[in-house]
Amino acid sequence: MMAKAPIGIIGSSGLYKMDALQNIREVNLQTPFGDPSDTITLGTLNNIPVAFLPRHGRNHTLLPSELPFRANIHAMKQLEVEYIISASAVGSLQTGVKPLDMVVPDQFIDRTKNRASTFFGDGIVAHIAFGDPICPNLAGILADAIMSANIPDINLHRRGTYICMEGPAFSTKAESNLYRSWDATIIGMTNLPEAKLAREAEISYATLALVTDYDCWHPDHDSVTVDIVLANLQRNAVNAQKVIQEAVKQLDANPPVSESHSALKNAILTSFDKIPTATKEKIWLFIKKYL
Repeated sequence: MMAKAPIGIIGSSGLYKMDALQNIREVNLQTPFGDPSDTITLGTLNNIPVAFLPRHGRNHTLLPSELPFRANIHAMKQLEVEYIISASAVGSLQTGVKPLDMVVPDQFIDRTKNRASTFFGDGIVAHIAFGDPICPNLAGILADAIMSANIPDINLHRRGTYICMEGPAFSTKAESNLYRSWDATIIGMTNLPEAKLAREAEISYATLALVTDYDCWHPDHDSVTVDIVLANLQRNAVNAQKVIQEAVKQLDANPPVSESHSALKNAILTSFDKIPTATKEKIWLFIKKYL
């Protein structure tokens, strides 16, 4: 029997494993949407079951545009994950958000082009509510965990807007300044498709955004070297693991109510008897409770 884990962790650039995981077992899950980014590691953090997935693969072999977002979230749903903590390496669009700071964003702006970000279609129509794309209760726990981790010289930003761009190239200066004019806070390449799919899968989702450097709008950006960015990625990975461990403890002690857990209740517009059999089988994991 496959082990279940109510808490899922998706690792960012630099965060390819959780060093504190114990009782480790790796599982290869098949999904109707292809293979996940990598094998999923099941284990325990402080005796609490969790499932860990490195977003880009443990050897960082997947571009943001190549990520199998649907397979990743489907695999988490198979493991009966109810909460996903998603770490994300980001650039800062604001002077007050410094490298190594942590942001728990509450909004997204979509600048992607070719991302599969829904499980629906092919004969079934559903429209989830997405005005608040991050689960506020899970985000609150994550922010509190950052404070509890008490990491020196790290500032917490409890709110912010995450620009999700296509990549893999970074922004032009004109784009970066445009995003600043929108009062966006940080920029990354991965978390918005995850958030949409997690909502459709009725999984509570929150982002732990880890600032590596300032985006190219900053006058000092050109002096930032690859070595500096890599060093910040490594420091962020260490800090993120401390935060995630604390968040997992708080989640286990008091799992929050989330509207995400019933996101499909009034979202499906297609009569179930009109859904093609092949489509119904493909998304059965998500819709079965409503049949």
